[in-house]
Amino acid sequence: MRLFHTAHVPAGDGPFPTLILIHGWGANGHDLLGLAPYLHGGRALVLCPQGQVELPVGPGQVGYGWFHLTPGQPPEPEEFRLRSNELREWVEEACTRYPVDRTKLAIGGFSQGGAMAFDLALRDPARYAGLAALSTWFAEPLAAAIPKTPEHERLPTLMIHGTRDVVIEVERARASRERLRAFDVALQYREYEMGHEINAETLRTFDRWLGEKVFV
Repeated sequence: MRLFHTAHVPAGDGPFPTLILIHGWGANGHDLLGLAPYLHGGRALVLCPQGQVELPVGPGQVGYGWFHLTPGQPPEPEEFRLRSNELREWVEEACTRYPVDRTKLAIGGFSQGGAMAFDLALRDPARYAGLAALSTWFAEPLAAAIPKTPEHERLPTLMIHGTRDVVIEVERARASRERLRAFDVALQYREYEMGHEINAETLRTFDRWLGEKVFV
């Protein structure tokens, strides 16, 4: 497969409810895999692809991203389209390689990974059973480039953000929420007193949303 990735595969033959989790800037394909045992009782297939943009994160250490960042600016359109298309192709490959229940395929992303998740799910809402956007933003140029369809109304969507987030300020999340509402998705939006992170309350909300709205 084109992208390095990690996987949590439950016991049994499947097909399994499946969650694709996309990491943020400077992390890697292992970063979000640790959530797998805490979501859906560990019974979901969890796949975590790794971005191809390399960046130093410490002495002798390399992190990864999905597109180059300019603080406060939206992604460069050509690079974003390229990376999004690569990720979309990887999803199709993963659905062929792994025992995925395609009727229960959800996608989620943290920070920069959330921007990727927005693009994949909103461009193909019939493919996904749910969209989770954690501590992320939905830039206006990205939203404007996605056509609205009737299928958006059937896409359960979860947004969670920290009121003390200094990486992506909560005002950007609130603006993103309003852009997302224009698509008429079934939106659940939550703010918690936290920074740029996934804390225990976020994890509980995420797990409950999966059980009530997505893997049903």
